[in-house]
Amino acid sequence: MKIEILGTGCKRCDQLYANALSAAANFGPNAGIGVEKNGDIQYFSRLGVFMTPGLVIDGEVIAVGKVLTAEDIQQKILERR
Repeated sequence: MKIEILGTGCKRCDQLYANALSAAANFGPNAGIGVEKNGDIQYFSRLGVFMTPGLVIDGEVIAVGKVLTAEDIQQKILERR
């Protein structure tokens, strides 16, 4: 599973990234969940994300302009497993 945080490095983007890392860690190191930041604005627009931060799981835009909690992200991961 691939989790992407879309953002240009703002405080809210960094917080969402930290929350996503925390959520992924709850599944353990062998769960196969990768978390990465993506700051490519052209990529954002291809996905239809025009407000950051954005949360993308396996290519699907999950949230835009919101800082989801680690618990919220964990639930989104469970829904997609």
